[in-house]
Amino acid sequence: MAHDSLSTTFAALADPTRRAILARLASGETSVTKLAEPFRMSLPAVSKHLKVLARAGLITRSRTAQVRPCRLKASPLKDAVDWLEHYRRFWEESFDRLDDYLRELQKQEKNDSTELKEKSHGRKKPSR
Repeated sequence: MAHDSLSTTFAALADPTRRAILARLASGETSVTKLAEPFRMSLPAVSKHLKVLARAGLITRSRTAQVRPCRLKASPLKDAVDWLEHYRRFWEESFDRLDDYLRELQKQEKNDSTELKEKSHGRKKPSR
């Protein structure tokens, strides 16, 4: 089953190790060995994570002699942010409408309470 690029990006971002690798690459290009240093896993395991990130288009890898530097490629992240932004706006507008509705309810409740007080103060208690 073929995945669209957005699905591939989100799948790659689903793993915390891959997100940590991207965070390290945000500081600049670095080698696979340097990327692997903070992780408690083998170099081949880190390489597998890098392959997933490369397949998603989130990193580029090059070869200079024996060194294989990796570089962050942010365009797929921008596509994901653009997609999420649509839903962020939707939820913000929904919450704004809910806020307006709650303010209206509170205003109505205050008015009802005031009317009730005025009615109860205007009546005389029945004498016994």
